[in-house]
Order: sequence, then structure tokens, then C-alpha cells
Amino acid sequence: MNKSIFRRYLSVKVLPIWIILVIDVLIVVVSCLTAYFVRYDFMSTFNSASQVGPTICWMVGINLIFFRLFRTYSNVLRFSSFIDIMRIFLSLSVSYAVLLMIDFLTTAFFNYEICKIGVLFMAFIINFALMTCSRIVVKLLFEILNFDRHRTTNVLVYGAKSAGVNIAKSIRVNLRNHYRLRGFIADEAELINKIIMGVKVYPNDDNLVDVVEKKGIQAIIISPAKMEELKNTDLVDRLLADNIKLLTAPPLSEWGSYSLNRNQLKEVQIEDLLQREPIQVDIQKIASHLEGKCVLITGAAGSIGSEIMRQVASFNPFKLVLVDQAETPLHDIRLELQDKWRDIDAVTIVGDISNQTRMEAVYREYKPQYIFHAAAYKHVPMMEDNVSESVQINVAGTRILADLAVKYNAQKFVMVSTDKAVNPTNVMGCSKRICEIYVQALAKKIQKDKSSTVQFITTRFGNVLGSNGSVIPRFRDQIQKGGPVTVTHPEIIRYFMTIPEACRLVLEAGSMGQGGEIYIFDMGKPVKIVDLAKRMISLSGRIDVKIEFTGLRHGEKLYEELLNVKEFTKPTYHEKIMIATVREYDYDEVKDRIQNLIKTSYTYDQMNIVSLMKDLVPEFVSKNSCFEVLDQPQQANVG
Repeated sequence: MNKSIFRRYLSVKVLPIWIILVIDVLIVVVSCLTAYFVRYDFMSTFNSASQVGPTICWMVGINLIFFRLFRTYSNVLRFSSFIDIMRIFLSLSVSYAVLLMIDFLTTAFFNYEICKIGVLFMAFIINFALMTCSRIVVKLLFEILNFDRHRTTNVLVYGAKSAGVNIAKSIRVNLRNHYRLRGFIADEAELINKIIMGVKVYPNDDNLVDVVEKKGIQAIIISPAKMEELKNTDLVDRLLADNIKLLTAPPLSEWGSYSLNRNQLKEVQIEDLLQREPIQVDIQKIASHLEGKCVLITGAAGSIGSEIMRQVASFNPFKLVLVDQAETPLHDIRLELQDKWRDIDAVTIVGDISNQTRMEAVYREYKPQYIFHAAAYKHVPMMEDNVSESVQINVAGTRILADLAVKYNAQKFVMVSTDKAVNPTNVMGCSKRICEIYVQALAKKIQKDKSSTVQFITTRFGNVLGSNGSVIPRFRDQIQKGGPVTVTHPEIIRYFMTIPEACRLVLEAGSMGQGGEIYIFDMGKPVKIVDLAKRMISLSGRIDVKIEFTGLRHGEKLYEELLNVKEFTKPTYHEKIMIATVREYDYDEVKDRIQNLIKTSYTYDQMNIVSLMKDLVPEFVSKNSCFEVLDQPQQANVG
């Protein structure tokens, strides 16, 4: 009962500063008396009462002046810090130095001694000790009464250098009622088994799981400096197997008032653990190409287009022209521009890239110098069921934008393609391959007849983590709902890259391209989708979520390729970017055949449309699709 009353009082009430000042004055008096008791015996102090009284008056009077100047009484006692202790030390040091000076002057000129130097020195030490202890006692009392062991999470901090220590300090000061610091984890041999902030530093070895179990650890907070190292170890899997939650803190520069709050501690996401080395790009070269230019981005509200916009915005373009047919996401991009890049001249245009009149009006008005073409229909099963739209948007839209780039003398046209364009097994992948064929054929034509200087660049990469409608957001949603998590096949694998990584490479490829190249990106090692699902379930802390296999979807294959078997690659100066040498097509022939394909798409005869696509891209062999019947005659002829 009494504890609850104290807790309620200490958590709500704050002592008025005049009460703190009175307490400090009483401490001065007690310090003076104690110094006399220590210096002289008990009776002698009272026999010298005529001297003690004036001494106390002098001490109180001088200290009051410097308490006021240093405002030693203005802080909230429960939140006292090292800074407050230093303020008390400085105030008392100056006060007693002034008393010593006054004593020296009164003794020299008036033969009047305020007190003995020994008493003054002991009073200073006692005064500082009592005032410091008063703050510490109140702080400890507040923390003890307000600490609820049952509501706190036992944590280790991974990282025992400056970043990790700063996180630990915030836990002790701001997050005490949420987290309880039980130790540090370090990779550095010189720190192992040392004591930091009163807790032990443990090695990151095979015994760590035993330490976690023994200490009752429920979460590990990872310092920003350790995130990259974490990707290259099996620590994550070892901890997740024991249902240990992993949290990560932002860099110190993002902390509010250099203090970490609970909302800034985020659960580690699967994107954070993608085992890839950081991709470095030539920022200066990219900036030199984009600074002061008018840049058009299609699909600007999508995952890739919006990230290209963010990165281009940092290079000080003259104007940004953002085109997308999705009104609400484009409006969100508009608001983001107003919040973060208010100084950039940007226009947002709701438009369909297959509308030639609309796109020509955009080119005519803004005359873009750089075009990043990221607009496309991308979902494989959807395009398998909507073949005409795949052709009209992906193929016709790309042709319109590319032709306008030539007509309005753009400098570069960078098209975002996909690994699904290699040996396509679905309509979407084939439509993107046709886009590549047209853009490359057009580039070769204008280079040959010198009719234009626009450079056409194609970039080809795999899946991006966290993109709209991709597997990770879907898994995350399924996990939150309690499952099941649906995976199409236990052996299906995919290449993955983060959105910022992919866009940095798109910008780099755009700056290095001379025209007509198809750039492919080093996507690292492919990832088994079922392993991805298992790790996401473990990261969520759920043990009740199951995985179900639903079978391959229409047009889906077990693995993606970045290169056709007949294609070869050439290196570039960037180790993560290569040039694919692919079959070249005659522009006039390609133009006529694509025009016929687009015209046929408006008949909505899906079999006929796909037949023309297969004729244009012979390596297009349908998988798990109704269009497989179109491949049978060809296979029979081959046999």
C-alpha cells in the first residue's frame, strides 16, 4: 500500500525548486556541523558555539549566491545526470574558494577568522558528498519504485563499442520500464569478459545460446554498426531457433536529442538480413549526368519508379516529370516531394503510357533529357489472363516512349526490364523481351544512320525485396493473420535485391551506357522461397504459422535466368554490372511485326496474340499455362 502511494507520488509530482533549495541549505548546515564534529570533539564544538554560528551563516550565504548562479536546484531530482553532479561540484568549488579567500582577507586585515582551513576543506567534501547522494538516492528510489520486473524484457546489446554503449545508456535512462540490460555481445577479443556499465560482455560464439537461456534473454538489440556483420554469420538462425526477438536501432544521427525512444527500436526485417555485400556506385559520375537536367520517370508511383525519383532528387535535377496512371499512389509521391524536396521543380502527371497523344504532349511541353522507363504491368499470373493489356501497355507503351525520345532529342532512355525476359515462360516475360528487342533495334538503327544521338539503355534484374505485390509483403501479411504462408513449390528459387540497390545500379548503368546495351546485374545467390518464408516466420516470433504449398501459378517457373543460353556477357568497370551480348534484330522487320502484334492485341483473341508473340520470340515456351498448346506443333516438328 505504502509502496503504491510512493510510486504514484514520485511518478506524478515534482518537487518545487524552493524545497530543493531548502534541502541543499540544510545540507550546507549539516556539512558545517559535521566538519566541526570531525575536526574537534563533540563537547568542544558546543563550547565553540559562538564561532560555529557565524561560520554557518557565512557558508549558507556564499553558497546561496552560487547555487543561484549555477542553478543547482533547478533540475528534477529523479532525472539527475552527470551534468547535474558537475554543476554541484563547480558551484561548491567556487563557493568554498571564495570562503577561503574571504577568511584569508578577514584574518589579514581584521584579525577575524571565519573558520579553520581544515574545517572548511572537510565541509566542502561532506557538502559535495551529501548533495550528490541526495540526488542519487532520489533517483534510485524513483527507479526502484517504478521498476516493474514483470513488464520488462531482458535484452542483450550486440555491439560493445560506442554505438552499442549509447543504446545501452538509452535503455538505462529512457527505456528502463521496457527493457532490462543484461549484457553485451562482442566480436572483438579485447572486449570479451570485460564489464561495461555493470554488465558482462559475452563472445559471439557457440555458447551464446546457453548464455541467452541462462540469463532469460527475450530480445537482442543490434547496433547499426553490427548489421552488416550479422548478415554473414549464422547468429540469426541460432537465435531465431530459440524464439529470441531481434531488434535494431537507427544510427545515432537519427536519434531525437541524442536519446533513443522505444518507437525507434524496430524488429529486424528479412530485407535487413539479405546476404549481399553493399553495392557501391560512382555517385559523382551519376550526379554529373543528372544535375541540371529535365528527368522523366514513368511508373513513378511504383516501387522502382518512386525509388529512382528519390535518388534522382538528390542529384539536383532541373525538373522532375513523374508519370503514372495510378492516381492515389502518385498523389502520395506528390506529398512526399512537398515534404522532402520542396525546392525541386517537379510535376506529377496522371497518364497512360500507351496513350500516344498524351505522351507526346508531355514530351513536347517538357522536352525531357533523361527518361527512366519503369512503367509496366509486372504480375505474371495477371498478365497470363490479360494478354492484350500486357501488349498494349508494356510493348506499345515502350515503343511510344522510345519513338518520342528520338523525335524530341532526348539524351538517354533507360528501360527497366526483368529476368523473366530471359527464356520467357509467360506472357509478361515475353512482353518485356519484345520491349528489349524494339529498344535495342531502334538504338542500332539510329547509330547506323546517325539520325539521332539518343542513347537507349536496358537494365535487366530479378525480384526486388518489398516491392508492391511481391512475395515478402504478402508473406508478412499472411503471418500477421496467423497463416498459412502460401509457397507455390518447395524447390522454387528467386534472385533478390533491395529496391535501393536495384535503383542505384539502374542509375549507374544509365550513366555508363553508350546506346543499345542490355545491362544485367549481379543478383548474388538465388534464395529458396520456402527458406525465406521460414525465416520470416521465425523473425515474427510466431510458432503457430504453417507453410502450405499451392502449386506453380500460370506461367511460373522454378527458377529465373538473367541470361539466355545463347547470350554471353562482357564485364564493365563496375563488378556488379555486365553487358549481355544478345541476338540483334533488323529494325524495319521488328517494327512491322510489333505493329502487327499491337494491332492484333485489340482483337482480344488471346491465342492469336500469344502465337504472334511466340513467333517474335522463339524461345518463349509457356509453362503451366493454357498457351502450352501453341508450343506442341513446334515441338512435334523439331522431333
